[in-house]
Amino acid sequence: MTRNDFLHEDERLDELHRNGYYIIQNPKRFCFGMDAVLLSGFAQAKRQERVLDLGTGTGIIPILMEAKTEAEDFTALEIQEESADMARRSVLCNGLEDKIKIITGDIKDASELFGASSFDVITTNPPYMIGEHGLSSSNSAKAIARHEILCTLDDVLRESAKLLRPGGRFYMVHRPFRLAEIFCKMTECRIEPKRMKLVYPYVDKEPNMVLIEGLRGGKSRLTVEKPLIVFREPGVYTDEISDIYGY
Repeated sequence: MTRNDFLHEDERLDELHRNGYYIIQNPKRFCFGMDAVLLSGFAQAKRQERVLDLGTGTGIIPILMEAKTEAEDFTALEIQEESADMARRSVLCNGLEDKIKIITGDIKDASELFGASSFDVITTNPPYMIGEHGLSSSNSAKAIARHEILCTLDDVLRESAKLLRPGGRFYMVHRPFRLAEIFCKMTECRIEPKRMKLVYPYVDKEPNMVLIEGLRGGKSRLTVEKPLIVFREPGVYTDEISDIYGY
């Protein structure tokens, strides 16, 4: 069986530049963005730790983290069956079925699905947008990925607090305009913000992403890391971004 045998209609196979891995995507649904790649480089997972990715889409974060970390057990939860099916086929295509499990289910039910204190690390690239700003259709795959239609920030944090063991780590990529809300809700759930990195498209522009690490039950102390700049000039990545992508 060749890699192309895993593809369905309208799908393509994209190279990930890590361990020879590929991922199946459908441009008519939703393709992963830089935010997922940056989160996979920011998150840390150690040998024998159990990792859960909430809202995994087509499985990009667990596949990249399997390549970049020593963790050997990854679980990924996705509510949209078509996306979960693509993720499963990407896992099979890369021969990772013994390391990555794709589960179809709702983030709001995650603690019931997996049990309390069952993971050492949680990663998530949740929907950023609230309300109906820029929303043309509420049932498309792209809308569900971008807008809080099927889950909210509260759902993600509440379930993560239940799922993480004491001292477990939480990693999220989000938008800076919601930082005050994010920190308030993290502390309410007893996930203490511990590390933050702002991402700037260019050195002279405002940040458009933020990478956050939290610790379940941690003490109050936040480290703000040096910013991550994406482009040196139009179309030219900085060395740090090229390294994260594996170019």
